[in-house]
Amino acid sequence: MRIRVRRTGGFAGIERTAEVDTSGRRDAGELDALAATVLKEGDGDVRGVPDGFSYEITIDGTTIRCCDPHLTESQRALIDMVLKEGA
Repeated sequence: MRIRVRRTGGFAGIERTAEVDTSGRRDAGELDALAATVLKEGDGDVRGVPDGFSYEITIDGTTIRCCDPHLTESQRALIDMVLKEGA
């Protein structure tokens, strides 16, 4: 499974993008489960706050959009894992 996270906005307006391929990873089961949950939840609340971050999470070609501070627990966990790995 390919998971891509694109973060935009924030105070400085700096865009950050990271991508991971879960195949062959030790944590593939955890990432795949989080990704499946995020897909089921669908788009989040896309009404952000001033200087907040907006996210596009693309999982095998399907894109979900969400914004801080309205992220679900699953969205936040997946975003953190992908951006950390893609650093």
